[in-house]
Amino acid sequence: MKSPVKLIILLVLTCFGSRLLYAQPLSITITKRYLNLPISQTQKREAMQFMVNDKQERSFKIRLAAGEPDYWVFCDMSALQGKTITIRYDGDQAGLTKIYQADKIAGQDSLYREKNRPQYHFSTRRGWINDPNGMIYYAGEYHLFYQHNPYEREWENMSWGHAVSRDMIHWEELPTALSPDSLGTMFSGSTVIDYTNTAGFNQGNTPAMIAFYTVDNPEKQIQCMAYSLDKGRTWTKYAKNPLIDSKAKWNSKDTRDPRVFWYTPGKHWVMVLNERDGHSIYTSKNMKEWKFESHVTGFWECPDLFELPIDGDTKKTKWVMYGASATYMIGSFDGKTFTPESGKHYYVTGTIYAAQTFTNMPQTDPRRIQIGWGRVPQPGMPFNHMMLLPTELKLHTTKNGLRLTSVPVKETEQLFEKVQQAASLSAADANEKVKSFNQLDQFRVRTTLKLSHATSAGLSLFGQRLLDYDMNGNRVNGVFYSPENMTSMEITADIYVDRTSIEVFIDGGAYSYSLERKPVAGNTEGLRFWGTPSEVKNLEVYTAKSIWK
Repeated sequence: MKSPVKLIILLVLTCFGSRLLYAQPLSITITKRYLNLPISQTQKREAMQFMVNDKQERSFKIRLAAGEPDYWVFCDMSALQGKTITIRYDGDQAGLTKIYQADKIAGQDSLYREKNRPQYHFSTRRGWINDPNGMIYYAGEYHLFYQHNPYEREWENMSWGHAVSRDMIHWEELPTALSPDSLGTMFSGSTVIDYTNTAGFNQGNTPAMIAFYTVDNPEKQIQCMAYSLDKGRTWTKYAKNPLIDSKAKWNSKDTRDPRVFWYTPGKHWVMVLNERDGHSIYTSKNMKEWKFESHVTGFWECPDLFELPIDGDTKKTKWVMYGASATYMIGSFDGKTFTPESGKHYYVTGTIYAAQTFTNMPQTDPRRIQIGWGRVPQPGMPFNHMMLLPTELKLHTTKNGLRLTSVPVKETEQLFEKVQQAASLSAADANEKVKSFNQLDQFRVRTTLKLSHATSAGLSLFGQRLLDYDMNGNRVNGVFYSPENMTSMEITADIYVDRTSIEVFIDGGAYSYSLERKPVAGNTEGLRFWGTPSEVKNLEVYTAKSIWK
């Protein structure tokens, strides 16, 4: 019979034997660009650390596959070439033996050609994507930062992913810009260019690109900044972070998503920060010290505040305050206080969330351009969710007062080739004309319908209603919509269909919405006009190119 002490030791070794393997970390001298890591969604998340010279280089949670992986993710090791890293992992050590380095990411040969890869919407190569962050134009490049988990297709390890483009359509994904640190994980924020060196980070004639972001940890959310002197490729976090710690002021952890811009009349920086029940305004001369000025209730997360001309007249403007749910108020702003004058309104619904607009647009192109997170899952893929098309926002006078409109930017036109156009068709004739396009993976349809009765009519794709206009109830796909002409029997829709998503712009962008593409099981009808349209006044069909090489 074993002694009680020996029995306890045996039980400990039996139950926790695999945990004793923590003492056997993996050491790798980096000679290739990428480190490929196997992932299993059934594996429990455990902590992994990369150590360089006994100092932690990064730490994250990962579902490292002990057996056959579901898919692979990667780490870009360009900055660590020639160095030896030690990998420590708190989970099953069997997965460590599968990690390997290469000059290609695992699965690169099929990259951007995967079954559910959006073909003209931005999606990340691997991992999870949500809120767009730090959108800015600088030195000929549009920068799209975004909430990102590089290590799994689900939300975790919030970092700032990074991609650049010359036209907002074709994107090149760059290494992760901001990664979790000892303060916490990297939540949403914004970037600016400090042309006059107000923060003191500039180097010679090179102005700093400065990122403002929320750090999230179990106790609170704090506001921090980092700067880059190489067009956003590498970042240095400010040594005296945090800039703002307002948990005590609001008795709430929900203080996040700083939106910063330069207010020329006051010659100061403005930060719009979501705090508990709305958006707060802070001001600063140097971006390091911030003063609370005012607060507007009624918003949640991801603030935006910008000025727009009314009907294109730059001498007449109003300010728009925006929140993550895509509702907005119209009003005035004196650099310290936003005064609402109308709202809350909406102009877009559906999968969109946490949209943000580009800053630092050139004076020759002063458009206000927005990109939103498309909450569209990509089943069975090593990546998840996407960005919606970039759209231009304008402020128009309507029968109901000033309202925002939104249409895809002109740069999207390069993607589409018109292959069908017809006018004054019956629904039956229109259905004959669109039959040949039923098997297209991605395409665009522009159409104007005239109804014959005050009942529903529209366009469907394999049973899914892309357009459902109920004139009697004033509803488009279930959402209230009243056209500018109150007695109109017509509706115009510009419909963008990608592999997993649908975006629809109604009556020149007066209202828009986005959907996950969900064909009805067993339906073989393809594109079909349904209901009681008396006439398909216009029909245009376009094929769509892929944005990926």
